[in-house]
Amino acid sequence: MSEKFYISLATSLSLLLLAVAFGFQYLGGFEPCELCIWQRWPHAIAVFVGALAIASSARWLAFAGAALLTAGAGIAFYHVGVEQGIFLGLESCSSSPLEEMTGKELLDFSASENLPQDCSQAAWSMFGLSMAAWNGIFCLVAAALWSKGAVAARLV
Repeated sequence: MSEKFYISLATSLSLLLLAVAFGFQYLGGFEPCELCIWQRWPHAIAVFVGALAIASSARWLAFAGAALLTAGAGIAFYHVGVEQGIFLGLESCSSSPLEEMTGKELLDFSASENLPQDCSQAAWSMFGLSMAAWNGIFCLVAAALWSKGAVAARLV
């Protein structure tokens, strides 16, 4: 299979994971914490890099995609560590629900309690793994696909 196949697969996986995250947020009502938002960035950038890599066939972009998703896995597994109490969460993480906040509190961006979800609480899990854990696993799969695309690429 060609390098574009693997890069397309990795890019599609990142796009799917972003769609799932936004679906949980906007359709399921799960408010993301700050670490949840951080986990979205590598996927969003990887979608852009994937489009460039497919259009240009530049091998270095495939290596960049692999690095992005490896970093995404690191962020996800750090979040899992926060959920498990292994690491301290971010100072900005809070457990104040939006329903209990006044309009003034919501608009006061200097206060850490404005975040809707506590980073140490898993909002959803399946088979004993939190959403962050699943994201970390899928990031590693995508990084492997990006790496396969980089190795399969024959162009500069």
